[in-house]
Amino acid sequence: MTSQDLRTRDFRRILLIKLSAVGDVVHTIPVLNKLRRRYPAARIDWLITPAIAELIRHHPAVSNVVLFRREDWSTPWRTAALGRVAKLAAELRCARYDLIVDMHGQFRTAFFTLAAGASVRIGFDRPRPEVWHASERSFPLDAYKHAWKGAREASWLAYTHRIPVPTLDVHAVDRYLTVAPMLGLDDGPADFSFPVPADAIARVHGLLSANGIAPGEGVLLCAPGTNWETKHWSPERFAEVTRHFLARGWRMVLIGSERELAVCARVAAAAPGTLDLCGATTLTELAALVRRSSGAITNDSGPMHMAVALDRPVVSVFGPTDALWIGPYRRPDAVLRADLPCAPCYLRQLRHCRHGHACMGEITAADVIERMEATLAAAHPAIAAEAMPAAG
Repeated sequence: MTSQDLRTRDFRRILLIKLSAVGDVVHTIPVLNKLRRRYPAARIDWLITPAIAELIRHHPAVSNVVLFRREDWSTPWRTAALGRVAKLAAELRCARYDLIVDMHGQFRTAFFTLAAGASVRIGFDRPRPEVWHASERSFPLDAYKHAWKGAREASWLAYTHRIPVPTLDVHAVDRYLTVAPMLGLDDGPADFSFPVPADAIARVHGLLSANGIAPGEGVLLCAPGTNWETKHWSPERFAEVTRHFLARGWRMVLIGSERELAVCARVAAAAPGTLDLCGATTLTELAALVRRSSGAITNDSGPMHMAVALDRPVVSVFGPTDALWIGPYRRPDAVLRADLPCAPCYLRQLRHCRHGHACMGEITAADVIERMEATLAAAHPAIAAEAMPAAG
């Protein structure tokens, strides 16, 4: 199929693939919204992990959510897991998709892309050395070794059409949207809109009310946890920031998943008066809480991207990852980072860091407080100057 045919064809059965995580799925929502506008009558399904599915299950652009169980792929030698993988492959085949857009780009997604049997299969091109030379920046060796640079694990072999990667110096959202010209999607700005269910909003209202936070009170969120060890900023410094804003009259709320319970508990213990809701909300309830808030303080994590999607002020501490590639989308002033020659490195575990976690350690609580105060003053000028702020 020629490029012109691809842009003008009216696809009827579409599968979008982005398995996880929260931030990556949020980054993919603009692709979903453009697909729906381009193909208003099409069936558009999304292949995703159960843990993240709730976030997009209610989206009006999604016809069906197709669940991929990560653990089945991790243990294919088990009969039950192998059976579920085969069942999923058969389910995708029976759907008779005519277009698959794989934004994930790993062997497992390539497997299901081929199993589905669509005539048009789109994904990113393979890594090419020249993409590094297209940047005016120089990168440390660990970035060359560990950062994303194209479709992985030979997944590009599954695609009939490959999205070129001319440079790495674009945000992930803009990179995902490079599929738009191939399919004749609109060239408008990224649209992150997704619905927050009414029951999630009601649940969050109840949680806050039960903990003494009235509808008119200003709420700031703090998300101190991440999946990578190397992206963790000090809990003690998060607590110092939290104490400052508590003293300013803000109601401070800790957020995160169940695996971040320990770090949130440390922050809460060091900042009395903080409401710890870590692990107490579903993803849609977290979205409702972010929407209710006046802003968020995070490191490089899913809540950061959710705050951007829901148009809330955010300040984020960055260390081993590159804010240009995966920071708060089009909000460079939201990023605090130490300008070190070893960063970005994309190392996930602290034992591999040869620099004493300096990229995070050199950012002080005072730095974050100053940046967040300026961000709040710009976003909420009327309440930023008050000792007892109202809701934003």
